[in-house]
Amino acid sequence: MTLPGDDPVEALAARLPHRFHKPELLLHALTHRSAADPKRSMLDSNERLEFVGDRVLALVMAEWLAERFPKEREGDLGKRLAALVSQDALARVAATLGVAAALRVTPNEEKSGVRHRASVLSDALEAVLGAIYLDGGLEPARALIRREWDSALEAPVKPPSSPKSRLQEWTLGRGLGLPEYLAVSAAGPSHHPVFTVRAIAAGREAEGQGENKRAAEQAAAERLLALLGAK
Repeated sequence: MTLPGDDPVEALAARLPHRFHKPELLLHALTHRSAADPKRSMLDSNERLEFVGDRVLALVMAEWLAERFPKEREGDLGKRLAALVSQDALARVAATLGVAAALRVTPNEEKSGVRHRASVLSDALEAVLGAIYLDGGLEPARALIRREWDSALEAPVKPPSSPKSRLQEWTLGRGLGLPEYLAVSAAGPSHHPVFTVRAIAAGREAEGQGENKRAAEQAAAERLLALLGAK
């Protein structure tokens, strides 16, 4: 079935290991919240599909890691998983597939370069995975994940750590307990929010900002690690 819409959407569809029975699902997955209909409370944005795709990716990746590294402990598998489903990893795969060109955004957001932001690309890729899963089940989603993440799965010699994980390991290793994360503020328009989070550990604190709470926490942890001399 031929997909309606621009050539970039058709080009993206051709790169996927699945042909949609409901092409509108793919278009839905490629609709940034700035291009959604506010009268429908933006339910036609890709956020709900992103929610589904996030879970699909985590399940398939956990299954694959357990299969590929049968002798690794849960903690090391968790570090690998965190790296493989990170925003940067997702954005790289999205760029390879041509997700940026296929995204539907408003003219104002187009000028701001929103389609090339790592957070937007990673969210859109998860939405595409959610659309594939809802249209064809787990197998085509698994096929895409295993194809696009194959080199990344084999690349790390040592399981990588996120800033939050490194900060937690640093504090626990010194008997200081777990770091705390406090939401400071959320500003900006609904389609481009800026979150500020404060990280507190070892009697010190630092703030970080991001387009979602998770990204802000990571930024705050990174700054606090530098402040503590723990990088």
